[in-house]
Amino acid sequence: MSTPLAILQQYWKYPSFRPLQEDIIQSVLDGHDTLALLPTGGGKSLCYQVPALCREGVCLVVSPLIALMKDQVFQLKKRGIPAAAVYSGMSTREIDITFENACQGAYKLLYLSPERLQTDMAIARIARMQVNLLAIDEAHCVSQWGYDFRPPYLEIGAFRQHLLPQVPLLALTATATPEVVLDIQNKLGFRASRVFQQSFERKNLSYSVLYEARKLDKLMDILKSVPGSGLIYVRTRKETQEVALRLQKEGVSADFYHAGLTFEERSRKQEDWIQGRTRIMACTNAFGMGIDKADVRLVVHMAPPDSIEAYFQEAGRAGRDGLKSYAVLLYSPSDADNLRRHLAQAHPDIEQVRRVYHALGHYTQIAIGAGRGEAFPFDLQHFCLSYQMEQPLTYAALKVLEQEGWIALLDATNNFPRVRIEVGREALYDYQLRHPQADRIIQALLRAYPGIQRDYQEISLAVLARYAKTDTAAVEQMLKVARQAAILDYQPANQQAAVVFLQERVAAENLTLDVRRLDFLRQRAEQRVEAVIRYAETRACRSRQLLAYLGEAEALPCGICDICTGRNAAEITAETFDMLKERIFTLLREQHQPLHMLVTAFPSRQQPYVVRALEHLLSEGLLVETADGHLQIP
Repeated sequence: MSTPLAILQQYWKYPSFRPLQEDIIQSVLDGHDTLALLPTGGGKSLCYQVPALCREGVCLVVSPLIALMKDQVFQLKKRGIPAAAVYSGMSTREIDITFENACQGAYKLLYLSPERLQTDMAIARIARMQVNLLAIDEAHCVSQWGYDFRPPYLEIGAFRQHLLPQVPLLALTATATPEVVLDIQNKLGFRASRVFQQSFERKNLSYSVLYEARKLDKLMDILKSVPGSGLIYVRTRKETQEVALRLQKEGVSADFYHAGLTFEERSRKQEDWIQGRTRIMACTNAFGMGIDKADVRLVVHMAPPDSIEAYFQEAGRAGRDGLKSYAVLLYSPSDADNLRRHLAQAHPDIEQVRRVYHALGHYTQIAIGAGRGEAFPFDLQHFCLSYQMEQPLTYAALKVLEQEGWIALLDATNNFPRVRIEVGREALYDYQLRHPQADRIIQALLRAYPGIQRDYQEISLAVLARYAKTDTAAVEQMLKVARQAAILDYQPANQQAAVVFLQERVAAENLTLDVRRLDFLRQRAEQRVEAVIRYAETRACRSRQLLAYLGEAEALPCGICDICTGRNAAEITAETFDMLKERIFTLLREQHQPLHMLVTAFPSRQQPYVVRALEHLLSEGLLVETADGHLQIP
């Protein structure tokens, strides 16, 4: 087979590899279990896609994100690399055909969700495949110490040992603390430790935390001073629209994005932003994963996320081209309280989880002892109204059930119809002769979707309608008739979210939950939230704080963050400073308290000045911060 560099140049047209990519590729080609830690935008996917093409056989890629799997398959096919994905929400026949094609050597890469890896069909078919590499994307999901733990990942080690003991394994992640790095290798059963880690330092990225009560006004100031493309991260879908509308009113080219939009809407908005037709995207964290846009100059968080890992990944979408860029967190004292409240909501008690599970059984009308592997349309809002449950707590309980391996929650991902030709050329030609109205549409299918006689292809009814000079309703009717005649298999578009029962339904009182593990996960989540609050409230180089959290304790000051450049130096008169200092000292003599509580003791219009005064007092040693985060007079 070709060399890695020749494959890179042939399929991706890049002249050379990025730092560490070639070392990682050579490591797995030499048969070593390998862990690759590359920051966001570091080119992780090439580290398994290139070696997959260097050896006979297929590379199995385990990924938790259906949308990302589908995008990777689409991009690979565009480059002429045969690839497919298997995930919950596909029909049994689609899955069966995809697996069988893989056994016959039809693909170089096969993407699977971790849940799908454990099914009897997957185990039986993978045993027949010539697997050249097992790649584990988002490998931090295997660790309970990590920020996105997913229990199905824990089964990968035993699966690999049973089916693919001699196949090299490549684990990849963008962010992992030292304890997570060790845990990944342990849980996946590495035969020897082999870690390639690029420094997490981003020398061109200026981090800032700005204390602001009027965040939208400050956002406008930032956008006026920083030109170029940007992302604005908010916590809720409603906020994406509110921020985008405000920016539009101020004359900024802006749009909004969240997971509740249709596939067509998400694709259009994403493409407009990537191509520069939209300057600013206001979005939830559903936006950005796997998007290749190097010239993002600005990422603003309107509120802190619930982990340093999440913030580092999202902020890291700025400046991938190496040019000066900015990551800004707009912070107010109430943000700390909001984070802690959201944390409490995200960890419901066990009885609440049992109540939701019981209601879910009634909602889907599954009998006890049935339902394993079945998917059901699921509308969270309707579910909560039907059983008079609070939506945030109910969603949190569903996520616990997902973590514990009882269910899987699916977004509306199958938003395009899918078609596969089921018969050979002669039978198809005969059908076209006998059905002239279908002839044009079948011709369009064969020309527009190469491989449709082997694989299911996502199709556009509108494109077929234009080609056949008819309307989409007529195209859909023809496809349904052809399906009844067993000429093709037509899977209509599905725009509904779904819930999949991964285990047979049991009575709620018999629901087994790992209480110790859930308590541990809650404690870890609390630690991550407190780390975010410390990052926002500690007057120290922002980059050094992030790097220390990720295990790079010896990093030097960056010189370009808000602290290093003195951008947050007190800009208040001496008279105002003395007045605030006296009031601060009076409050601290009464009771030691954290910075955010101290700030909220002042009127909102004074709070930005209070923060600057506190920063000055801390830097001069007139105040000190204790180990538990409280301020006191030394």
